[in-house]
Amino acid sequence: MNGLLNGPGFLGTNAPVHADVALILILVSAVLFTFGWRLAVRKRYKVHQWVQTSAVILSTIVILFMMINSFLIHILPGIPGKLNQGDYALTTVHALVGSVAMLLGIFIVLRANKLVPKALRFRNYKRFMRTSYVLYMLATFLGVIVYITVYVFGI
Repeated sequence: MNGLLNGPGFLGTNAPVHADVALILILVSAVLFTFGWRLAVRKRYKVHQWVQTSAVILSTIVILFMMINSFLIHILPGIPGKLNQGDYALTTVHALVGSVAMLLGIFIVLRANKLVPKALRFRNYKRFMRTSYVLYMLATFLGVIVYITVYVFGI
């Protein structure tokens, strides 16, 4: 399986297949987050909860099994010395924003599904969800820029 994920990608860039799969799945999760947001605007809260939970699970799986390993192997060893070279700074910012978005998203999903202690249950969902959505979209945008920088321009 590992050999299959390290083979050449299918999007016509220099990316390995795991990077193409990660990009597609994260874009799918971004679409799900946006769809879920629209459901909340239309007061379809139960479906919104299921869609957002699914999107958080999907993006978390991609982050944990594809992105973290890549960051640890390719970027982390060069920090801080190479932060001014190539994609190191951009990828690091993407990783930081994405990590905060993922952790906040997981917390919101756990809270929405009543899986956190009462002391940690916030009432103002809108503020937390809006913040999480903006962070997820920013991380997605930065991730697309990282993908293009690394696999299209080869920087």
